[in-house]
Amino acid sequence: MPIGEFGGAPSLPGPSGSVTTTPLYWMYEWAHAALDPSRALADATRLYFKNPLNPFSHTPFGRSVAAGAELYERAIRRYAQPEWGIESTLVGGERVPVEIRTVWQRPFCNLLHFERRFERPLRQPQPKILIVAPMSGHFATLLRGTVEAFLPNHDVYITEWIDARMVPLAKGRFDLDDYIDYVIAMLHKLDGDCHVIAVCQPSVPVLAAVALMEAENDPNVPQSMTLMGGPIDTSSNPTAVNKLAEERGMDWFRSHVIAKVPFPHPGFMREVYPGFLQLTGFVSMNFDRHLDAHRKMFRHLVTGDGDSAQKHREFYDEYLAVMDLTAEFYLQTVESVFVRHDLPNGTMTHRGKPVDPSRIRRVAMLTVEGEHDDISGIGQTEAAHRLTPNLPADRKAHYLQRSVGHYGVFNGSRFRAEIAPRIADFIRTHQHDRRAKSPKHAAE
Repeated sequence: MPIGEFGGAPSLPGPSGSVTTTPLYWMYEWAHAALDPSRALADATRLYFKNPLNPFSHTPFGRSVAAGAELYERAIRRYAQPEWGIESTLVGGERVPVEIRTVWQRPFCNLLHFERRFERPLRQPQPKILIVAPMSGHFATLLRGTVEAFLPNHDVYITEWIDARMVPLAKGRFDLDDYIDYVIAMLHKLDGDCHVIAVCQPSVPVLAAVALMEAENDPNVPQSMTLMGGPIDTSSNPTAVNKLAEERGMDWFRSHVIAKVPFPHPGFMREVYPGFLQLTGFVSMNFDRHLDAHRKMFRHLVTGDGDSAQKHREFYDEYLAVMDLTAEFYLQTVESVFVRHDLPNGTMTHRGKPVDPSRIRRVAMLTVEGEHDDISGIGQTEAAHRLTPNLPADRKAHYLQRSVGHYGVFNGSRFRAEIAPRIADFIRTHQHDRRAKSPKHAAE
């Protein structure tokens, strides 16, 4: 579901809550089209005042005009899904090319495989991991750093959720039940020979999927699952965004944030939570910080600090690229996870069947939280241990990372240096542990 700053709680429109639905989406599209000429003019101005043959380009005035034109063009641009940009990785001191392949498809999701092209086969296969990215407004490329951290020593797969405005209405609905179905189908695709990592919001559907599979004694359950900064129980240490979701209630969400996709998008007339409304929520949470970041970029451009300006571009190219979510997925998730707390209360169902995490006995579980996480508060993810009393203690672990916020749970220097190695160690500990005892794999 839409999340705060890359997180696990609802991202809400601005404080007033006065925006309304479908007409606003059409107006947004019209405004975007109307600004096309000014975008072109701003880009031409930037190029003119950056041209080294133009004497003004070497003056503070020229650099200021070019910087202002670039910031204006970036402010009114629609950002497309960023490229992964992962072409190789380092395995055992050797640079190995990486090819990104789609190995499984459904209307609302592609399963990507980061296939490493080894010249010689590895002596021992490395653990296979399925990273379940948030369907939360941002694209899966937000987890580029997460993928890069695991690639050297793991065979990595990741969910790439599709922008709902790009899915024709004829392809049907997509709700929380469908999300859980997709997770189960992908685990079947990987034959259970994998370790699943749920980043933020997917912690709930992943835990539910594993519980349902365990209840049916499904042989394709993963060997382990890692839940990172997820809203398993938002009634435990609720954050400001958690409280806001409860206070506004479902009627407010239905009437204020749901719109129909306008023409000419492929998903014309599909009901969605629009990406631009989510972006309003993202930015409003830390408006002063974003404003200050753009002031700094202006100064970097004027003073010629290209490296700092490029870092700003890369961050905001990712941050400002947002996708629409189907209305049914958004509303069902808000109601089940953030308002009623169905999973921790034992009332969650999937297509009429109860979701009972106490049925989990075979799948090892690691939970990870950040000390300064203001989206999924401390204790919300750890609550998964309370819900799985029949999972042996030696198959459970919890880790609290000091000095990081929500984003730092799955990306950044502390994630690479302290969190990712712990997850890798947990995966190695439980690799083959269960499957070696399975009759099917013992025969092999």
